[in-house]
Amino acid sequence: MHDENEEQQTTVMLHEMGGQKVSNSLYAPRVVTIGSGSLQKIGEYVVALHAKHVFVIAGSLLSNETISSTFQRSIEQHGLDATYFTHTKGEPTTEHLQAVLMKIKECGADCIVAIGGGSVMDLAKAASVFAVNEQMSLDAIPNENCLRRLSFIAIPTTAGTGSEATKITVIKDVKTGVKKNPGHHTLIPDVAILDPELTISLPQSITAYTGMDALAHAMEAYVSTKATPCSDFYALESMRLIAASLPLAYQNGNDIKAREQMLLGSYYAGIAFSNASTNLAHAAGRPLGAHYNMPHGLCVALLLPFVVEYGLHVCEERYATVAGVLYPNNSLKPSYSNAVAAKKVMIFIEQCNDTFGILQAGWEYLNKGQAFEDIVPTLVKDAMAGNGIRSNQIVPTEEDVEEIYKKLWSKITQP
Repeated sequence: MHDENEEQQTTVMLHEMGGQKVSNSLYAPRVVTIGSGSLQKIGEYVVALHAKHVFVIAGSLLSNETISSTFQRSIEQHGLDATYFTHTKGEPTTEHLQAVLMKIKECGADCIVAIGGGSVMDLAKAASVFAVNEQMSLDAIPNENCLRRLSFIAIPTTAGTGSEATKITVIKDVKTGVKKNPGHHTLIPDVAILDPELTISLPQSITAYTGMDALAHAMEAYVSTKATPCSDFYALESMRLIAASLPLAYQNGNDIKAREQMLLGSYYAGIAFSNASTNLAHAAGRPLGAHYNMPHGLCVALLLPFVVEYGLHVCEERYATVAGVLYPNNSLKPSYSNAVAAKKVMIFIEQCNDTFGILQAGWEYLNKGQAFEDIVPTLVKDAMAGNGIRSNQIVPTEEDVEEIYKKLWSKITQP
């Protein structure tokens, strides 16, 4: 069990702000390992956490015989017991959480291993907490000073959510239909294992959606009002890695180097936004996903160009720096002003969306069910109630968010 007095690994640095030294803390997993074949270290890390029985929450990937045997062999070689739970039902709900907690109680596991995408890791994070805090509510998590949980290892199978590095869990409340995303640094996994071999089977669409989500994580963290020198470092390096490797991973899913760089970029983005927050693209994207059952990364990719456009005039210098990272090898003209360079960020995102078929995919979701124009007021209300509004460089009004949704609809319905 996670010791309530034991802090997550933290890096602290001082920087000058207005002539005054300010301390910035950075929370991240205690251990991260990256590289092909790193999955086989799972048993070693479970033992290091003094655990005996792992509860494995997995997506569909453990149905792969090679991956499953590698995982099981490492568990057995270290004399560990394991109980398996498969979650392939999309973003987790409070009902899914209750089902997991019942199984954990039955088997008496003392460590949770999540191997899957962001939904699997969100479910595992919440389960690690509620397994030892049965009466706690999701809303209470951020208010706890000391939060006990089971030991937790995260193994991502997509390069996008960065959940293996973040303090956030996203669970949909089935009673209200609202996605709750409480945060607490104790939710950050003890160990993150980044094995690119687990991502080579991803379809092009999922590679694109999750990759654009990771890019948005880094970009929004960098322009967040909560950004620090620590989070800036990870955000910029993440954008550099993703801009270079996402097109390669999209074009050739077997490019193991590109897959590895995407995993690292996603991990860095997770550290960045977990410490600095995302903002409007994610705040507006969550209700879009909830109401239309759309993949989260697709929602964010659709909204990101309009959110960047909305904030450009107050954040030109930062977006100009982002442009320099997205367009490497001095491909931006040195004569460009910050205003001109900043606009290149929006162009880069739009080009990515064109390449990855984002608008067409979005249309296929938004053209079903309740008419988009009718649901916009509900989307606006839910967006304004979510995380990320206050960390935006401009705190938007309901009218601002409504305009962004309308611009998306206009763009997506163009012939």
